[in-house]
Amino acid sequence: MMKLLKKVFVFTLFFMITASQAQDWANLEQFRADNTKVGLPTKGENRVVFMGNSITIGWLNSVPGFFKGKPYINRGISGQTTPQMLLRFRQDVIALQPKVVVILAGTNDIAGNTGPSTLEMIADNIKSMAELAKEHGIKAVLASTLPAYDYPWRPGLEPSGKIIALNKMLKSYAEAKGYIYLDYFSAMVDERNGLPKKYAHDEVHPTKLGYSVMAPLAEAAIAKALGN
Repeated sequence: MMKLLKKVFVFTLFFMITASQAQDWANLEQFRADNTKVGLPTKGENRVVFMGNSITIGWLNSVPGFFKGKPYINRGISGQTTPQMLLRFRQDVIALQPKVVVILAGTNDIAGNTGPSTLEMIADNIKSMAELAKEHGIKAVLASTLPAYDYPWRPGLEPSGKIIALNKMLKSYAEAKGYIYLDYFSAMVDERNGLPKKYAHDEVHPTKLGYSVMAPLAEAAIAKALGN
């Protein structure tokens, strides 16, 4: 009976999320009010927007001190894929007029959260975000997708090799086009090409220790983008 109730609960939750996404697939309402409150940057403000998924918003939730007192704006939405981020990029990044955007994306595409995606499709969406940023005078930092040996919510996809291939594509593109490549992967990967439990209990979403590895790498990339 308990197993049946659990299945009914999961199905109901999935239906509610799916129905919600059908109304606002890119979740444009998530930050609409917050964006209005934030307003435009003050003179001399080195504003940075962090664009991403649950790994990005999880950083704010787990280690709020990293963002406190800094001109950093977190625009991560849990579960999102690159086409969803691309749709909300103007609203959640460009309209805020940051000097730098840090884009961390791709793992949910590989997991198939919004349907099948080739690595080329994922890379193209990230490239489009970077090019939109450049067109509006925003320096783009392209972060590597974090290691993942498996996905707890979709086991058996063997994502590790795909993540390595995607990161090679992003690094090559960044080097060719003059964007900054932020390599979290090399600093966090284990011998399985996964994310060790000390950095992520579920091997996907970073712990405080995982974010402590990411923080100085992000700060260095931001400083480079700002020319410091």
